[in-house]
Amino acid sequence: MDVDLSVIIPVFNEEDNIEPLEAELQAVLETLPGRSEVIFVDDGSSDRSFERLREVVSRRDWARVVKMKRNFGQTQAMAAGFDYARGSVLICMDADLQNDPRDIPRLLERMDQGFDIVSGWRKDRKDKFLTRRFPSICANWLIGRIVGVRIHDYGCSLKAYDARVVKSLNLYSDMHRFLPALASKCGARVTEITVNHRARLHGESKYGLSRVFKVVIDIAVIKLIVDFAARPIHAFGPIAAIYMLAVLFTLPFFVINLAVGYRVNVVIPTIMVLFAMGALYFFGIGMLADLVVRVGRDDTARYARATAMELS
Repeated sequence: MDVDLSVIIPVFNEEDNIEPLEAELQAVLETLPGRSEVIFVDDGSSDRSFERLREVVSRRDWARVVKMKRNFGQTQAMAAGFDYARGSVLICMDADLQNDPRDIPRLLERMDQGFDIVSGWRKDRKDKFLTRRFPSICANWLIGRIVGVRIHDYGCSLKAYDARVVKSLNLYSDMHRFLPALASKCGARVTEITVNHRARLHGESKYGLSRVFKVVIDIAVIKLIVDFAARPIHAFGPIAAIYMLAVLFTLPFFVINLAVGYRVNVVIPTIMVLFAMGALYFFGIGMLADLVVRVGRDDTARYARATAMELS
């Protein structure tokens, strides 16, 4: 069955938001051309969210439910939704009613202009400043500077994707927020639009300041992936070269020490050995990483094959 649009919504303990979200989605989907589906991914909820979702499926022919065995986190819930989605365009959003389903047509209009990813920008964000908005502003600025893809709101879940883009990417950890950066290394065209953001009425936020450290670590990983995923040796090779230059720099001092000294100074040979071991270590790590990439999944190559078109 051909599906034009798949809306993917991870759900974790949002029982009071399910029915209002259903009504809003129904109002939007009935205005869209083509066939649409909504995939709710229950990420191990401990409340009655799954029961509420089953009721939605019984009422709506556009609704589907995927249930995770336990709470794996938003990234894996989204990845599961991507796996089950049948649409050529995928839209992700939160189940907490802070994302507005009425923004879906606007995202689709922007996708029709030739973009592969359209990211939402919560310009007028309805969250606490110190605990949510200020850390987000800092993180978005840092991510944009490091990975080179400048969008205002990496943390906004409301995004539209070309299905071929996200299905060619390998998601893990909390990488869902970095999808625009990951896709950009594959040549995907990324843009953003301002979207409506609403205050949470029911339930509790699943995020806080505790995630800041994880985001910082993930930024470093993303930088490595974006710049060196295809050839990791290009990242570790220069470090190995620096260590080897240090060995060559200390070599004359070692030779002079042998020529004029009555005994060998053990400090210089020890430093040379340490530098040489460092060079071998980083070169070996780079070669091993290159081998892993060769036998593993190369997202860029998979996306290139997925988007290749034969011209007749």
